[in-house]
Amino acid sequence: MSVMKRVSLIFKSKANKALDRMEDPRETLDYSYQRQLEMLTQVRRGVADVATSRKRLELQMNTLQQQQTKLRARRRRRWAPGVRTSRARPSPASRRCRPS
Repeated sequence: MSVMKRVSLIFKSKANKALDRMEDPRETLDYSYQRQLEMLTQVRRGVADVATSRKRLELQMNTLQQQQTKLRARRRRRWAPGVRTSRARPSPASRRCRPS
């Protein structure tokens, strides 16, 4: 171990010892408790945000399922046998190229 490393280690240990004497354990505990309360509040907000997003997605899913049901019913009516509307697709026979 070099001389500089030893001096540095001694200085760090002395500074740490001095800080330990100046530190009040009650203040440190109070500060830690306050930080935990702040983090708990953040977690609760996060949980509420997740619950809100989940509910929004459920409502959106229900809306899309209702829309899907309506569109399927419309498609069945439009393509039912014997039903021919102006918007219906032409039959495959009428799409073939006819020689001149």
